[in-house]
Amino acid sequence: MVTAVYPGSFDPATYGHLDVIRRASVSFDRVVVGVLHNSAKSPLFSVEERVNILEKATKDIPNVIIKPFNGLSVNFAKENEAQVIVRGLRAVTDFEYELQMAQTNRVLAPDVDTVFLTTSLEYAYVSSTIMKEVARFGGDLSNFAPPEIIQALHSKMQEQNEEK
Repeated sequence: MVTAVYPGSFDPATYGHLDVIRRASVSFDRVVVGVLHNSAKSPLFSVEERVNILEKATKDIPNVIIKPFNGLSVNFAKENEAQVIVRGLRAVTDFEYELQMAQTNRVLAPDVDTVFLTTSLEYAYVSSTIMKEVARFGGDLSNFAPPEIIQALHSKMQEQNEEK
């Protein structure tokens, strides 16, 4: 049984992330999506909220599990007995950083490989950052993420506006 982990912040998840998850679920027996708690960043959604959102968005994919994690992706891979770390690439600009991380991970955990999946062209422009920016200005998000994620994003933005 080949297990893959797909680590990321997913703040929030986009169609691009879901595309990579779906495609990884076809290639591997089990895919553990790791939602990173990164203390160096200030995410819009809490780790728990991101896990819940992703669980709803992937409920139709039986071999996908969503889990929170801290620390290094290779340690998360080992904790989940994964042989593979999946990383999505949107553009050539992602490649240099991702290659450096894959090589570092290979040194840290020689028994864990990194597999790159290029995001489908229809989602190559989508990022969580762009999605949040469009949401802030009331733009149409229907091409960025499924309704349950868009609703969560709108609710979070409204919550933040009420706090101001």
